[in-house]
Amino acid sequence: MPPRALTVSALTAALRSLVEAEIGVVWVEGEVSNLRRQASGHVYFTLKDEGAQIACVMFRMAALTGGGRILADGARIQLQGELSVYEARGQLQLIVRLVQPRGLGALQARFEALKAKLAAEGLFDPARKVPLPALPTRIGLVTSPTGAALQDMLQVFERRAPYVRLLVHPVRVQGEGAAAEIARAIQDFDRWAQAGSGRGRVDVIIVARGGGSLEDLWEFNEEVVARAVAACRVPIVSAVGHEIDFTICDFAADVRAPTPSAAAEQVAPEAAGLRLRLAERRERLQRRLRSWVEEARARLEFLRRGELARGPRRRLGEERQRLDLLAESLQRSVRAGLEGRRAALGARAALLQPQTLRAATAAARLSVAHLRQRLEAALRRRLEAERARLSRVQSLLRVLGPQATLERGYSITLDPAGQPLTSVAQAPTGTRLRTRLADGEVESEVIGPPAPTPAAARDNPAPDAGGIRQS
Repeated sequence: MPPRALTVSALTAALRSLVEAEIGVVWVEGEVSNLRRQASGHVYFTLKDEGAQIACVMFRMAALTGGGRILADGARIQLQGELSVYEARGQLQLIVRLVQPRGLGALQARFEALKAKLAAEGLFDPARKVPLPALPTRIGLVTSPTGAALQDMLQVFERRAPYVRLLVHPVRVQGEGAAAEIARAIQDFDRWAQAGSGRGRVDVIIVARGGGSLEDLWEFNEEVVARAVAACRVPIVSAVGHEIDFTICDFAADVRAPTPSAAAEQVAPEAAGLRLRLAERRERLQRRLRSWVEEARARLEFLRRGELARGPRRRLGEERQRLDLLAESLQRSVRAGLEGRRAALGARAALLQPQTLRAATAAARLSVAHLRQRLEAALRRRLEAERARLSRVQSLLRVLGPQATLERGYSITLDPAGQPLTSVAQAPTGTRLRTRLADGEVESEVIGPPAPTPAAARDNPAPDAGGIRQS
């Protein structure tokens, strides 16, 4: 008798009943990953630690009242929930009712630390970003050759831009060593572009990977990838994960796309749109050409029907008449100028007649003689005034000068430097002196201390008075 087989639905229902009955409501601690918030208000995420992970769902009311707002990728939390089985997938899951924070996880902390470091170095500066080419013809793809991201991009390129040539540089996008492969692929494309290599040269690079948890996308958060992206001189589009996923590669790239498919749409203009734009520009060019031709025809018709075309002989006669008038006007001007110059020359010639020159010379001589007389009289008056002033100064000098004082019996005694003495303290013993009198000078030498004045001698008689020896 064959064994009784269960249906898959029956098996998963039994598992659900068993799990709910035996485990039920539990408290679990772990790190949030792959968080997704739906428009319905339900929240889906993965709770993991170093060795395992489990799917979680927090329905709308629980998310509103049980702390669902603190959920974020990389956050370490404690949650209360009921273990169950999602029968449609045969998957264990926690139906979360309450969430409590426990700080950022280790990977999220590494992410934030590296992001802050590279931002401080200026690797994310918008001024470093390179604009994408308007119409690339060669596009480099750095992605897994077996991933869904490559297939999605190929479908978009086939539909929108079949004319574009795609060069795939296959790399691993997950696991140890994948970051180094991604960085090397970017450097290869950059080197080929700078060398002008026709085989590997591309106009733009797309770095792509499908969605996943923070651990799955971690290779795109490594520093070696970020620095390779920032150093690349070819424009780079980062399309890693889903729209809610952000990596360090996204910040370092020139453009971030929410998905690989969106990156393909951003890079390659749609062929139909290009054809439409070309048609519009062709029509605009044709309109301009037609307008130019019409304007040229109108100008030609105007010239053909114009005054010059209807009466060239009459127009030529008018120009001849105008030329004659100008010639007559020129002749009149020349004659008037000559007459004026003749009159001026006649007036100057009259001035040069002999009788005129003689009269002018006589008048000039008379004027010079008169001026000479006035000058001589002025000089005599000035000379007499200066002589009188000099006489007064000499008289004052005789009265007030030192010579008059000397003639009255006084003398002036000078030190060796020729300076007048004003005190006996200036003439110590042995000093050579000169005494100036009215009729000459005598030299003397101080041979003793100075003698007191007559008043001082009466008050303080000295036993021995000094003197001056003449020579």
